[in-house]
Amino acid sequence: MQSRRPAATVVAALLLGACATQRRVDPDAPIPGQGVAPPAAAAGASTFGEPAAIYQRMGLLAPAAPVPFVGAVRFVATARPDSTLALLAVSLQNRALTFVRDGDRYRAAYEVRAEFRQGGRVARRVEAQQLVQVASYRETSRGDESVIFQQTLPLPPGQYTLSVAVRDGGSARSASQDAAVTVPQLRPAGLATPVIVYEATARASADSAPRLVASPRASFTFGRDTAATVYLEGYGAGASLPVRLTARGDQGALLWADTVRLAARGGALFSGVVPVPLAPLGVGRVVTLVASRDDAPATTSDAPLFVTFGDELPVTTFEEMLSYLRFFGSRARIDALRKAPPTERAAAWGAFSRATDPTPSTPQNEALRDYFQRIALANARYRDEGGNGWLSDRGRVYVTVGDPDQIYQQGGVDMNARGRAQVWEYRAERVQLVFVDQSGFGRWRLTQQSEAELRALVLRRAPGRGAD
Repeated sequence: MQSRRPAATVVAALLLGACATQRRVDPDAPIPGQGVAPPAAAAGASTFGEPAAIYQRMGLLAPAAPVPFVGAVRFVATARPDSTLALLAVSLQNRALTFVRDGDRYRAAYEVRAEFRQGGRVARRVEAQQLVQVASYRETSRGDESVIFQQTLPLPPGQYTLSVAVRDGGSARSASQDAAVTVPQLRPAGLATPVIVYEATARASADSAPRLVASPRASFTFGRDTAATVYLEGYGAGASLPVRLTARGDQGALLWADTVRLAARGGALFSGVVPVPLAPLGVGRVVTLVASRDDAPATTSDAPLFVTFGDELPVTTFEEMLSYLRFFGSRARIDALRKAPPTERAAAWGAFSRATDPTPSTPQNEALRDYFQRIALANARYRDEGGNGWLSDRGRVYVTVGDPDQIYQQGGVDMNARGRAQVWEYRAERVQLVFVDQSGFGRWRLTQQSEAELRALVLRRAPGRGAD
């Protein structure tokens, strides 16, 4: 059973930040010392570009801008009953940071500040300045969970307010978010919070911090990842500790269940690393993983996880994905996805992806990848037309059939004149699509004749269309 591994950046364990090592520097990279600023977010973009809403729904810290990060806090026991060890993990994307050339590499700095407050008192504070190094210019624009910061902090059990702030060291940009946190009392017979990890070694003693690399986003890619790796701990007496694991969907439906036995490690500590298969969980849904003690079913703890649709595709729910796909694939194929029961959605998505993949020999579906890249570009290009740019008439045409070979205006150069026309010419098919600005305010509308021509063009050009 295959679980995830960190993609390419080397993530640090426990008290360190992250740095990257690869060996090739792109020939089109900036000159030494020149900053590589992150791309600005497109105005009017939905959660397609910044999936903060999904992560917040999972109970994670997730400000969308101007420095998007995802933060999670999990809890394990210490050797003392009056203290619990909080594991704070924060993940960033490389593209959220400003990189500068540093010899044959690129580096960026960031700062993390976190406080656990109780009333007006700061119980624990973390301030850390971290450095990220990558070997190629291309890596500076990575959009996955490529930088992970971790810190462990002992805290007395109780109610706290957690405040986390992240600042890009190469600019004035920063973001922060607060959350109410309950630090549980885990001794003498509790159950630690399940921790979704990239890798972990079972802790042998509660006197030390766990050796693991957490995945704050707890997100997996359908078709690439087959299992979620979960680190579990329990406390009490005995030779082993049976723990019941269940995965439940958005409405509480049971998706998967199993019982595992955690090995005794000494000092009333039980721990283990458990793979959770992803196939039964489906795709595009928030799943809650619940752990409960067999000897005390009321003693439970839980953690969220999410199965995404694929590399370079948006982190979104199944229902939202269907909305995004309105200009992709045949209506019959989209309807088949829509009608699939929740337990069959993963299989339905796999069939859809295979049917629309222009190059099955590669690991990606290039047609879907390019389609969603066009959505992002349309949101930036046509944001002045109100709402999401990809849903405007010009955005819709661009997302569906791509850039024209030529664009020219009719009706003069006065930008405020009514009745101006903009013509998009697709020479290979000998098609001209005409947009008219009847208001004079830049609200371009496709003419009725061009709507018919677009439908005909779509049948010839768009991936996965035609008879099914």
